[in-house]
Amino acid sequence: MRFYYGAVMKDAVMHQVRVATELRASLDAMLRPGETLTDFVESAGRNEVKYRRVQTNFASRCDPSLAEHERTAEFIPTDQVIAKIESKRARRREQLGG
Repeated sequence: MRFYYGAVMKDAVMHQVRVATELRASLDAMLRPGETLTDFVESAGRNEVKYRRVQTNFASRCDPSLAEHERTAEFIPTDQVIAKIESKRARRREQLGG
């Protein structure tokens, strides 16, 4: 089974990366049937880019919130935040039928 991300033609090549023999063996052992090391590395790269975008977005929203808290010394108690998240989760579960 090969993993593709749409019909986009690949037009760039990443440089080779030297890794310890043990890491290469571990990577090879984790490959799914039909998956190549290139597929794995591309998928890992895509996932890391998504993860770092989420981190950056969170930090960009967090910084102004922290500055406001430091300016006003006001905050929302943790139990209220968790209750709001739980409420949103429950509503979403109902929407999804379960």
